[in-house]
Amino acid sequence: MPVVQRKVCMLGATAVGKTSLVRRFVESIFSEKYQATIGVKIDRKLVTMGDTTVSLLLWDLQGEDEFQRVRLSYLRGASGLIYVADGTRPETLATTKSIRALAEETVGNVPSLLLLNKSDLGENWAVDDHFLEANAPTRIPGL
Repeated sequence: MPVVQRKVCMLGATAVGKTSLVRRFVESIFSEKYQATIGVKIDRKLVTMGDTTVSLLLWDLQGEDEFQRVRLSYLRGASGLIYVADGTRPETLATTKSIRALAEETVGNVPSLLLLNKSDLGENWAVDDHFLEANAPTRIPGL
């Protein structure tokens, strides 16, 4: 069975849950403890798609805030980008929008996806469909 390697970068504001999403996907673990990513953390997950095994290299990049910017050099060679925003903090969508513009300048138009995280905090949810249509970096069908 052929093995194909692909690099996917996780991008977003600080504390939107990028690391939690990666840990849940790779290790089936969820922790409520917050630990900021410094620089980049790389995880690998093998996924079988038909007759092909894909070795996903998931680059969990340090969150962007007013003091720290995404190191664009980390994006080179990416086959896909996953943007993560926090549904309880609408301002993280604006951060995602600016990150997307910089990322596209660096790697071009690679496949990308926007994830709105923290749906488990429904009582604090602050992003509705109208807000998304006006502010999301990409309109994702079904979102």
